[in-house]
Amino acid sequence: MKTVLVTGSTAGIGLETARQLLALGWRVLVHGRSPQRAKAAAEELARGEAAAPVEPVWADLSHMSEVVLLAAQVGERAPALDVLVNNAGIYEHQRRLTVDALELTMAVNHFAPFLLTHHLLPALSRSPAGRIVTVSSMAHQSGRLDLDDLTFSRRYDGYAAYAASKLANVLFTVELAKRLADTAVTANCLHPGVIATKLLRSGFGMGGAPVEQGARTSVYLAGSPEVQGVSGQYYVDCRPATPSRTARDDALAARLWQESERLLASFL
Repeated sequence: MKTVLVTGSTAGIGLETARQLLALGWRVLVHGRSPQRAKAAAEELARGEAAAPVEPVWADLSHMSEVVLLAAQVGERAPALDVLVNNAGIYEHQRRLTVDALELTMAVNHFAPFLLTHHLLPALSRSPAGRIVTVSSMAHQSGRLDLDDLTFSRRYDGYAAYAASKLANVLFTVELAKRLADTAVTANCLHPGVIATKLLRSGFGMGGAPVEQGARTSVYLAGSPEVQGVSGQYYVDCRPATPSRTARDDALAARLWQESERLLASFL
């Protein structure tokens, strides 16, 4: 039985991703921001036709210390983790700083998965072929990163911050795949589609396709034998796609990695 952690899986695409993987017989660790939310989602999934165990884990991903504790929770439950799905994401209209002095959108959408992945790599390496799946967005195509101002102190725009964080997801995947090249662990990212989620309604004021469609590519990258050994790619509709030119900037990817390590040094 394979074990997967899906972050942000108490609602929307994350909850549906967990549901589909459970239906395939996977043991799923359901992550929520609080114990109450995680346990409620796990109970909801267990009431369905779950073919495998479902267990709650929790952390506020805007607090890097809690991200480290989440990795510890997961490590206790799954010393060998088959798949990590970095699904959690937010869209903020106003600039807000976290307790770690990080801008909130970048904290949850980029720094949290960067840090969580770092701490879970030993568990993923114990799997015969660990996989890291990160949910990005087509919004990355308009993303710009100022590595000297990742808190957007000079000028803040909610969409610009979101797009930058989604660009960071692709760049993170590209650099991570390079660093994992001599291992059995792979890393890929995806655009889930324009899906009817709370984030889409709040950030863009629009509806979209059903969450069942939004989860499809995450589930595909988590379990399909077709992508065994494939790494460093960006997928749309379960097919490899070409990300933006900026997202293919290897030098930028390496510099973002270095800056992320610098900002998170006390948590690594």
